[in-house]
Formats: sequence, C-alpha cells, structure tokens
Amino acid sequence: MTADLGAQLAAAFDAAVAADERVEPRDWMPEEYRASLVRQMAQHAHSEIIGMQPEANWITRAPSLRRKAILMAKVQDEAGHGLYLYSAAETLGTSRDELLDKLHSGRQKYSSIFNYPTLTWADVGAIGWLVDGAAITNQVPICRCSYGPYARAMVRICKEESFHQRQGFELLMALSQGTEEQHAMAQDAVNRWWWPSLMMFGPPDDESAHSAQSMAWRIKRHSNDELRQRFVDIAVPQAESLGLTLPDPDLKWNEERGHHDFGAIDWAEFWDVLKGNGPCNEQRIGQRRRAHEEGAWVRDAAAAYAQKQAAQQQTAKPAGQNEEARV
Repeated sequence: MTADLGAQLAAAFDAAVAADERVEPRDWMPEEYRASLVRQMAQHAHSEIIGMQPEANWITRAPSLRRKAILMAKVQDEAGHGLYLYSAAETLGTSRDELLDKLHSGRQKYSSIFNYPTLTWADVGAIGWLVDGAAITNQVPICRCSYGPYARAMVRICKEESFHQRQGFELLMALSQGTEEQHAMAQDAVNRWWWPSLMMFGPPDDESAHSAQSMAWRIKRHSNDELRQRFVDIAVPQAESLGLTLPDPDLKWNEERGHHDFGAIDWAEFWDVLKGNGPCNEQRIGQRRRAHEEGAWVRDAAAAYAQKQAAQQQTAKPAGQNEEARV
C-alpha cells in the first residue's frame, strides 16, 4: 500500500467514524482500531463465561424450583453472550481458540468482579441487581459502537441483561421484606458487592490506558467515571426502594452538581485482584481450564461431523448427472 493510499483510507475511516457510520468487517480500518476491538470484545466475552461460575454455584441450592429455573436460564444466557461476542471478535480475523488460549494462559483479562465468592443465596440477587445493573449502564452505549458486529451483538445482550437485573432486584426485595435473618442476609450481600460493582467500570479516567482512544473511535461513548456516576445515581433510589443501605458513609446528594457524591474507591484492591490476587482468581481460571479440557471430546466430535458432512456434500452428484454425461 502506498503512503498516499494509506492516508486516503485513514481519512475516509476517520470521516466515517465522525459521521457515526458503522465500520463493517470488510472495511479498511487501522490496525490499532482492530486490536483495540479484539481486546475489548475478548475481555467482555471472557467475563461472560467466567461470570457463569459464581451463580452456577447456587443452582443446586436454590430455595425453590422457580428460583432454580430462573438461575439456570440466566447462566445459559451468559453462555450465549460469550458466544455472540467471540463470534463478533472472529469477524476481525482472530479465532476463538486463540482468544481462549490467551484467557487460559493469563494473557487476556476478564472483569475483576468475578473473582469474588458467592457466600449466600442473597449474593445471587446482589449480582443481578448490582453487577448486571453496572453491566447494563456500561453496555447500553455500546449498542451504538462504531463497529457493526459488536454493536448488533450488544442489542440482544442488553435486553437479556436488563431482565437479569430485574430478577436480582426482585430476589433482594423478597429477602429484604422477609424475616430479620433474610433482611440481614440481603444487606450483607449488598455490603460485599457494592464496591466491586463500582470497580467494574474500570480505573479512573486519568489512569485508564484505553478509554480516551476508544471514545475517539466511538467504540465507547462515555468515560469510565461518567458511567460510574450514572450507575451510582441510578442505584441510590433503588436501594431505598429495597429498604437496604449502601455501604458508603460519604454517599449523599450534591445539589450543585446534580449528582450523588460517593466515597473513595480502594483502587489498590482493584489492581491487586486484576493481577490475579483476588479471593477466587485461581479457582475461577482453574475451573475454566478444566471445563475446556474436559470438553475437548465434544469439540473433536463436532469437527469430525462437520468434516464428514462436507466430504459427503463434495462427493455427492446432482440427480441425473450420470445420465446427462452419457448423452
């Protein structure tokens, strides 16, 4: 590619992004844009499939058949979200096997929040309300992402995540309005999940390595701190409706800003968990590796079946072909 042609393509790409046009897989794009998309979609996909583990831990211990069915459906949805996102990443020329290998070897990350344990049944509700609520706040703007396959995948994901958030809220409501022990269990879960949920949006804007460039390319539409503030403002009145208290003594409405002020986040904990030192890091990635290894026979069988079908289609002749040859 000549320098002039490269400059023309780059200018056309920048103009398309600025005009809010969608970039599609066959369109020219800067390699940095491609790499940034792969990194973000891979981290998102990894988070979905790792995120199945904390809640799946409670499927066999759900307190009723209804709750069990709801939780099974949710975990199944999360598996589907991972598949959508891996498929979207594959449109950029990276294979699913490559992405999974990077996850299993620690070369790619997933959301730090999935390295915390689910100690009680109320944690399932707290994850639904807080973790999925934070995910929705972060992901709805991605439905307008500049990259078409990612944006389209997010439409269905956000609809399902919204349902998950409502399920978590309803579960916590039932516990909060139950016995004193149930209310205490709900409050304890919220106490433990509130701060990790705020960390889900990533580090502060002045410490984020990718946020500014992702916003310039319109992969992201809002900064980490903007999204975090939006989530806090939504969560406060919801907590009041639940009759639960958010564990932040500095949380208060700021009339001048028109937003809630909140306390300092322990970013040392965030970075420590991200580096692999969280309560469940080894457990989560170890279980993911084992599941991948134990499922190898399924992948091999599917590949063999696909090869067999392709070979049959290649050797099969259309009806009447032999007769036409003789004529």
